[in-house]
Amino acid sequence: MESTPKPEITVKTTVATPLEKTWFLWITPEHITQWNSATPEWHTPNATNDLRVGGSFSYRMEARDGSFGFDFGGTYDQVKPHEMISYTLEDGRRVEVTFKDQAGDTEVTEVFEAEETNPIEMQQAGWQAILDNFKRYAESVG
Repeated sequence: MESTPKPEITVKTTVATPLEKTWFLWITPEHITQWNSATPEWHTPNATNDLRVGGSFSYRMEARDGSFGFDFGGTYDQVKPHEMISYTLEDGRRVEVTFKDQAGDTEVTEVFEAEETNPIEMQQAGWQAILDNFKRYAESVG
């Protein structure tokens, strides 16, 4: 019995920072904890990142009021520095993040397989909100 492919969702932004800086802010745990949230009511109190093929990452995401939290993590399938990261989430879904130089700015695109619990629109809005938060943070860091 063949499995049905999961729908893919794409989110994208252009960050007004050079590619190398954008990459560094995306992959460094001390920075991940500063931008990895969809709304001000959430935060990422800790993050680990072993950025290599077969390495893993884990971000602890929690409501600031302590009412709920979960671990978001996976294993890296491909890593091309300053270009692309692909990984498999703990639930088996695949994600690809690409970084493209755009005349000194950086275009960041995430393509991920949808999960089956929440509506696609909600998933897209949540991932886009985190990406938009990354953009704001990256552009504010000196």
